[in-house]
Amino acid sequence: MFDAARSPRLEVARHESSRAAALNIGEVLSELKHEFPRVTASKIRFLEDKGLIIPQRTSAGYRKYTPADVNRLRFILAVQRDQYLPLKVIKDHLDAVDRGDAPETLPGGSPNAPKLVSEQMGEQAEKHGRPVSQAELQGLTGASLELIKELESFGLIEPEAGLYEESCVQVTKSALALASHGVEPRHLRQFRLAAEREFALIESIVGVDAKRPDVAARARAAEEAREIGEQCLALHDALVQRAISHLDR
Repeated sequence: MFDAARSPRLEVARHESSRAAALNIGEVLSELKHEFPRVTASKIRFLEDKGLIIPQRTSAGYRKYTPADVNRLRFILAVQRDQYLPLKVIKDHLDAVDRGDAPETLPGGSPNAPKLVSEQMGEQAEKHGRPVSQAELQGLTGASLELIKELESFGLIEPEAGLYEESCVQVTKSALALASHGVEPRHLRQFRLAAEREFALIESIVGVDAKRPDVAARARAAEEAREIGEQCLALHDALVQRAISHLDR
């Protein structure tokens, strides 16, 4: 028996009104170009590939973006631009929004995307999105100026224009913790050398895309490099833990 509810024609008609209100990718670019002049179609497709946005598809396979999709894109692009957060952190937050674990609407209905950031995410941005001065580095880590200078001398941290990136904060914290076990900065050079070897491996894998002129290719290379780096760290940790497990046998 023919089931009208499952008729493809009726399904198309059922969603026709919502599709009519949606935009194609060119129209989305027109909406966003004023606020984000460097955004491209390739960038939007890259965000889709990473699962941060899932547009509708027409029966012919063309992407259609709803007003909610455009606001979501505004949020992603604004947080990347203003907070320098990695895509994984942004995606985790958006996944929480989708589950109902975080605010789903902007305060006052404003399209200003950074206001969508939850209190916790705002704290992450403050901690990880901004380089810090030497005095702030000391305050955040409790390290002495002497330790910081030693770490610099062995190439473990390196300020840029007098400011220290997030990685410098973590290195300093770890060095301070290891110092309580008698490990001096000079002993940590092997970690820098190992990191440089691992990066050389990663660079050999993503190097072609990283050198391409288009932004989307370089963004893909950076994300792939992060993923490879995470697996390298996981492998390193597993091997060290396996060796440590032999101590109490």
